[in-house]
Amino acid sequence: MSQTETVRSLRLHARGSLRLDTVQPLPCGPDEVRLKIAYCGICGSDIHEFLGAPIFSPGPGTKNEHTGIGLPVVMGHEMSGTITELGSNVKHLSVGQDVCVNPSLDDRHFGAKSCFSCEGGKTNLCKRWATYGLNASGGGFSDEIVVKDLNCLALPAGVSLKVGALAEPLAVAWHCIRTSGFKAGQSALVLGAGPIGLAILLLLRSWQAEKIFVTEVAEQRMERARQFGADVVINPLQPVSDRGGEGAEKNPVLSTIRESHPDGVDIAFDCSGLQSTLDTGIAAIKPGGTFFNVAIHEKPLQLNLNDIACLEKKLLGGICYLKEDFEQVLEAMASGKIPFEQMITSVVSLDNAIEGGFQSLMKDRAQHVKILIQP
Repeated sequence: MSQTETVRSLRLHARGSLRLDTVQPLPCGPDEVRLKIAYCGICGSDIHEFLGAPIFSPGPGTKNEHTGIGLPVVMGHEMSGTITELGSNVKHLSVGQDVCVNPSLDDRHFGAKSCFSCEGGKTNLCKRWATYGLNASGGGFSDEIVVKDLNCLALPAGVSLKVGALAEPLAVAWHCIRTSGFKAGQSALVLGAGPIGLAILLLLRSWQAEKIFVTEVAEQRMERARQFGADVVINPLQPVSDRGGEGAEKNPVLSTIRESHPDGVDIAFDCSGLQSTLDTGIAAIKPGGTFFNVAIHEKPLQLNLNDIACLEKKLLGGICYLKEDFEQVLEAMASGKIPFEQMITSVVSLDNAIEGGFQSLMKDRAQHVKILIQP
């Protein structure tokens, strides 16, 4: 590609300020590849970074200490694309190959000695962790991106670029299920049927869950949960008659679960991050069961640790993913057993990314699961 050509990139300039800019293409280094972006999904974290105080993106007047990137930053980290250029040291990939991107950066990207987490194989916990699309050079809401070759995973035969763009959010869900210790034949409660909750629901089917309960208050999302294979969908705001035991009548979720699982479910996945979902999830798991936090919280919650200690329940959490999570998700995609494409509710052009993508998602979140941006 000629370095005189320009690239369109959707960049975050400040809180509440997204602009589609024309920028110069980045050079492709020896260990890098250039991708023509095919699709990139809008994540809930993208909405948060756009509207709220930054969690991952650089604050005004600051730069990420590891990548050196400050505002404006190109957004988008759930991406698929086609390789158009290879760095001189890249031997395992080829021009024209379709790939998805693991956007995480760790010690390897900075030429640094492996930290404690990386040494143990947990690169998602690296002390220098950063990510394309939020606080590193380049993102998926763009015509193209240059990434390290180790961030690219080839899409298996039969997996489209459109479905390949779902690999990143599905890898989040897969990592959480795997880290929770979930086993085939166990029961689960998914608290919240937003995009990540529905992703966990879909993958729990792949993991052969015995029974999956889902809680949700929005009717459109409740219906999607049913379509995605939930065995029971519960509105926690709608009281039900108590047939589940003493004390359950005050909580329709507990009442419904105890009808078939009197001791509770094996694992609860909190995808909402509310005080009510924390309380309900811990109460819903059986003695020795696991409450797994998936959500990113905007504020601290209260917890009585006696609720954990007295019945030896476990409280766990997870973040991001490892390469093996992407690989296993791609295997699940290639099997064709789970209709992952039903997660895609809209595809809009890069030119329409702000109004048709971000604003549409903010105005009617319940209507959408995943909006993809297509340059």
